Amino acid sequence: MPFLALLRHGQSQWNLENRFTGWVDVDLTAEGEAQARRSGELLAQSGVPFDKLFTSVQTRAIRTGNLALDKAGLAWLPVERSWRLNERHYGALTGLDKAETAAKHGEAQVKVWRRSYDTPPPPLEAGGAFDLSKDRRYAGVEVPQTESLKLTLERVLPYWNEKVAPDLQAGKNLIIAAHGNSLRAIVKHLFNVPDDQIVGVEMPTGNPLLIELDRDLRPKSARYLDAARAEKLPP
Repeated sequence: MPFLALLRHGQSQWNLENRFTGWVDVDLTAEGEAQARRSGELLAQSGVPFDKLFTSVQTRAIRTGNLALDKAGLAWLPVERSWRLNERHYGALTGLDKAETAAKHGEAQVKVWRRSYDTPPPPLEAGGAFDLSKDRRYAGVEVPQTESLKLTLERVLPYWNEKVAPDLQAGKNLIIAAHGNSLRAIVKHLFNVPDDQIVGVEMPTGNPLLIELDRDLRPKSARYLDAARAEKLPP
């Protein structure tokens, strides 16, 4: 039976500063690098013979994956990257301080924007500092102006079906180093989490969620490899 490790990137600079990041390419902090290396140790200790790494095209996920593989003695594994594994686009919230945004709009409204399944934040204005439509890595991609988790799942799922699921069905053990919301989208799909319950699912930074799957890619078991930093498992 295949194993899938979902690894949210280590702490980023904007995680530390409590800012909405989304598609902005922010690097890891020193703590984030340490979390990535610790993730590699945990993956090695799991005893699972991993075969491949998938990442987004964002630096914090790429570096987390690379640091983890290096620490696990798996720097030689093949790596595949896709923008479809990017973090959710936070629209006009991008770059804003989360606490200040809650004070301005109310905690209830910000929680809806952050955690609800199908309500996206207001769209990002074109031409601003965080407009990535001319970024070379997104050539030929219609960069979103905002995304809900539902929209994130809709662009993650084709990649899952075309690239990830076939490798799992072939018996390969995979690592996906990505982001809180692109991984929540995968968790929602795998565990069939209801729309109104996905709000309670959180992915901790730098703590692999190891999932054993059956032949139909249904979860048989799941556990965080660092039990001391574990979040509640999907319902």
